[in-house]
Amino acid sequence: MVCPPFRGGKVLVPIVAQRRNNPVDKLAVIVLAAGKGTRTKQKLPKVLLPLCGAPMLDYVLDVLEALQADRSVVVLHHGIERVQASLGARFDRMGCLVVDQGEPKGTGHAMQVALEALDAEGAFDGTVLVLYGDSPLITVETLEALVRGVECEIPEVGRPAATLLTSEELVPGSLGRILRAEDGTFAAIREAKDCSPEELEIQEVNTGFCAFRSDALRASLPKLKNQNKQGEYYLTDVFEMLVQEGEAVLPIMTEDPDEVLGINDLSQLAQARWVLQERILEEHMANGVLIEDPATAVIEKDVQIGRGTRVLPFVVMRNGVKVGEDCEVGPFSHLRVGAELEDRAEVGNFVEMKKSVLGQGSKAKHLTYLGDARIGKKTNIGAGTITANYDGVHKHPTEIGDRAFIGSGTILVAPAKVGDGALTGAGALIKRNSNIGAGEIYVGVPAKFLKRREEGGKEG
Repeated sequence: MVCPPFRGGKVLVPIVAQRRNNPVDKLAVIVLAAGKGTRTKQKLPKVLLPLCGAPMLDYVLDVLEALQADRSVVVLHHGIERVQASLGARFDRMGCLVVDQGEPKGTGHAMQVALEALDAEGAFDGTVLVLYGDSPLITVETLEALVRGVECEIPEVGRPAATLLTSEELVPGSLGRILRAEDGTFAAIREAKDCSPEELEIQEVNTGFCAFRSDALRASLPKLKNQNKQGEYYLTDVFEMLVQEGEAVLPIMTEDPDEVLGINDLSQLAQARWVLQERILEEHMANGVLIEDPATAVIEKDVQIGRGTRVLPFVVMRNGVKVGEDCEVGPFSHLRVGAELEDRAEVGNFVEMKKSVLGQGSKAKHLTYLGDARIGKKTNIGAGTITANYDGVHKHPTEIGDRAFIGSGTILVAPAKVGDGALTGAGALIKRNSNIGAGEIYVGVPAKFLKRREEGGKEG
């Protein structure tokens, strides 16, 4: 594959990403995720900070999974036990090798540990891509561009030893500056703390994402030294080594500053949440979900919403919620983990659901809590209804059948069952272990049988 123009020019992600027709070399991905996250001031390991309903590192693993790498290594240290407890099952499912960096001594040291683990079953031959556990917004397209860049042929030079992702859209601040030769080719990366005043004026910066030919990386890592102000081993020094040895390094520039955002404090975490939330909402709207006011909708990762559903303002849908087609949610509805609305179901003002199913065509429109409940088809849940599912020790289920009518202010103390077409009067207290038969009417505190409904109840 021939590389896009290299000497004297700057290569953009789309130019490389379009070149995907040739088969790729074997690919290994290394995820550096050992950081402590001191600036977040949280007890939780930084890579487990919540982001739209999932740990931050979960998004990096999504990208890793999409890349279909032949091998993968995740480098951890701080809070490794908690990270393993949270994501260990996914590491196993994906076949990720997890290693402990030990006391972190810089990104170069982390890569030395990762490469040793990668080569444990035989020296890896192919392309090695580097990701970061605190950069959850990176896209598959951009990473594929880095990989393709290593595979391309540069006229009179050959295959690059490495690619790195750069940007001119970020505030340079503490980021490493990209130094270029007079002809525009890459020369080196200078960490901000080691820059001269003139170098600090450079706008093109290193984002950290990079890829290497495995042979070039393996030859360079042992040569790293920690002769810098931080006393650390910088992975960025490898690029200058490669240039000095006559190898080509290809910078590839992203024009999207959001995707390379690294999260070091809670303000950056909030910024990342905004970006991810916008992506999630745009995907749902592209699939036919009418979101009336995206600015007030909180819809987390892995929420399923069917076509034709209308989402009104100030709605919260937590991770894993399922909403069918032609439903209505909101305003001011809170669908927690395990909530499910079947087709044409509706929830409205100040309705909260958790681990509950609202059946086809059923409605709970006002001031209601449904926890550990299963509600049938075409049932009406009146305003102020509560399924009292917790007895102080255990959670218990409530079952409500098809075409039932639950009167306003009803409290159902779980476990309880309400049959098809049954009715409860306003303010009824359904006692624990109650089993209201099909078509029966219960009223009062505590609720008692009054009579049977005609024709087993009308449709809600």
